[in-house]
Parts: sequence; structure tokens; C-alpha cells
Amino acid sequence: MRFFSEFCSVNLVLDLGNTLHKCAVFDGDELLHLESCQQLQTEHIERIADEYQIGAAIISSVDHFDEKLEEQLEHYFKLLKFSQNTRLPIVNAYATPATLGKDRLAAAVGSSAAFPAKNVLSIDAGTCIKYDFVRADNHYLGGGVAPGLVMRLKAMHNFTARLPLISLTPQMLVQQPILTGDSTTDSMLSGAINGALWEVEGAIAAYSAIYDDLHVIITGGDASFFELHVKSRIFARPNLVLEGLNTILKYNFDI
Repeated sequence: MRFFSEFCSVNLVLDLGNTLHKCAVFDGDELLHLESCQQLQTEHIERIADEYQIGAAIISSVDHFDEKLEEQLEHYFKLLKFSQNTRLPIVNAYATPATLGKDRLAAAVGSSAAFPAKNVLSIDAGTCIKYDFVRADNHYLGGGVAPGLVMRLKAMHNFTARLPLISLTPQMLVQQPILTGDSTTDSMLSGAINGALWEVEGAIAAYSAIYDDLHVIITGGDASFFELHVKSRIFARPNLVLEGLNTILKYNFDI
């Protein structure tokens, strides 16, 4: 087993989501390594510990921490377990912080770090489309949550008797969305895809009408679709949550 100095600037960031576990290595703000899997194993940590001289690690889980994995991390590195009580470089003004998803909070920190002292709206386009707003005075105010593209199509199938289940293909997300569907399938695609697109554009317009010099960041699995089709200027940051977790780690350990 190897141990490294807590003063090393190389950090390990673990984001254990519902569908994927993501593992990233940062040297300061530079992303050195990124991998994802369905279930992070102790073997992954051993391999990364052998390859990189990591000083500190942060783990964020949507459910609960794996005790065996946690023990291994604490043996290797100085460990921060991200929770609602973790110190943040932004002010969390959310009315019910105990119910706030860790991914949303990490995205807010990442967006604030990307555009310091600016009004920033981050949009995480995944299973759900999550909107999170950080004001220029470094206050996180909250945002909104709506069904994502796949969820919209599944809901129409699950809550009706005859509408089919449609699977999105990469081609559907690249081509111009159908406006007027002349079949049931195309009508459903028009409603789901255009509805999400108009919603995102409407959210950006609504925030822009209130806050000057708004910066918009898009992230998540469907980010490329919105980056391609949204008319407003947006900045794609596919690893925004990981960047936010890395910022939180550096803030807590003074790295």
C-alpha cells in the first residue's frame, strides 16, 4: 500500500451516480484522467493510486457510501466525504438544503468557479433537465427540475394505452427536430424534443431578462443536442459536476 503527501496537488474525484460511477484525477484544475463504470471497485482505486501521486480525494454518492471503498480511500488518501454539511466556496441560499441533490450543488460550485463573480445558469441535461443559478454575488439560489428527453418519451408510453415506446438514436439528436409530425412516432418526437428545446430556450430568456450578462453552461448526457440546437450562446462543460467537486475538495483542504 502506498501513501502520498497531503500537500500533493493531484486530486481524486469520485462521483457515484445512479447509473454511472465516475472517477477523475485532477492536477490543480487540469483534468488528467477520466473513466466511468457501472460499479466502482477497490481494484480501480488501487490501479489509480499506483499510477498517480494523489494527495487528497473527494467522494460524492447519490445514495450511500460503500464502507469498504471508503476505508480503502482513507488508507490511501486524505478523504473528504461530500455532504450537505461540507464547507462550500459559494453561499447556499436553497430553502431546503437537506433535500438538494449533491450533483446540483456540485454543478453550482463548478459554474461559479468557471465564471467568478458572474451570473451563471447551469443546465444539466440528463435523465432530468436541471437548472441551477448562481448570482454574481456568489449566492446559489436554486433553479428547476424537469423531465429529460428520454423520460418524456417513456412517460407518454407508460401513462397511455397505445402510444409506443420510442428509443432516441444519435441521429435523432443531430438532425433538425421535426416540427410537424405526420405520424404518431414523429408527433411524439416533435413534442418531446421540441418541448425540451423550447423549455431550455425559454429558461435562458427568462433569466436573461432579469440578470445582466448571464453566462449559460450546458452539461450532462444530452448536452450536445442542446449545444447544437439552442440559439442562445451557451458554454459546454461536460465535466461540470466533477470540476465542482474538485473545487470543493481544494476549498476544504486549502489545496
